[in-house]
Formats: sequence, structure tokens, C-alpha cells
Amino acid sequence: MPVPLAPYPTTPAPYSPPPNGAQSQLVCSGCRSLLMYPVGATSVCCAVCNAVTAVPPPGTEMAQIICGGCHTLLMYIRGATSVQCSCCHTVNLALEANQVAHVNCGNCKMLLMYQYGARSVKCAVCSFVTSVGVTASPTEQKLST
Repeated sequence: MPVPLAPYPTTPAPYSPPPNGAQSQLVCSGCRSLLMYPVGATSVCCAVCNAVTAVPPPGTEMAQIICGGCHTLLMYIRGATSVQCSCCHTVNLALEANQVAHVNCGNCKMLLMYQYGARSVKCAVCSFVTSVGVTASPTEQKLST
């Protein structure tokens, strides 16, 4: 599914950078590089591939996820339930931060993200299955001693 690019504005509004030099970031719609831009910009031209990427409207909260299919960094509007990768077309489940946890792969040490409550997680890089340490409650700990 191609990502539409916003055209250059015909009469650009005058831009004055914020006084504190605040910056934000987004993923290039062309080459998927991470781009830094000053807060207040309406579009960003990539120095690598020259693609112009529209900046989301102010106040739009963005989130990031690594594609499970090709390991590309994806950005999406926070609150979305799934994100389709524009490179490999994999549909990735987008969970909120309080629904996921992280663990390093027991084989290749890649940082893995998994849903709370899972007992194990399979690495998308090396296919190793890492057991997730479930901490026993204090009552369970007393029963086991």
C-alpha cells in the first residue's frame, strides 16, 4: 500500500524556529530513515533520498514499533491497534506501552517486546524461544518454601 506524499505548499507560510530549538522526529516516507526536524515544520525533506514527508498536525501523539517481518522502524499515530509495514506489508499489532514488556533474547540478546502474561517469547531474528520469568506472588513464594 503506497503512502501518499503531501505536495509542497504553493505559498509557504513564514517559518520561525521555536525559541528553545525543540526538535521532533519522524520516519522518512521514502527510505524509512529517522529524520529530525524543528518543531513547527509542516514537512521534512530527506537528505538521503529527497522524499518529502508531511509532519503530523501539532498535538498528534506518535509511537514507534519495529516491524516483525523486516525489522524496519515504523511510526504510527498513538492509539492505532495495528500498523501495516510499507516495506514488507506485514500487519503488526500495536499495543499500548502498559500492555507490553521487554526481555533480551536468550540467544542473540536482541531486545524483544511481548504482551504481559506471556510465558515465553520467540525471537524474530534467530527463532530462539526465551522463557519469561514470571515473578511469584509473596503467597506463592511462602508456599514453595
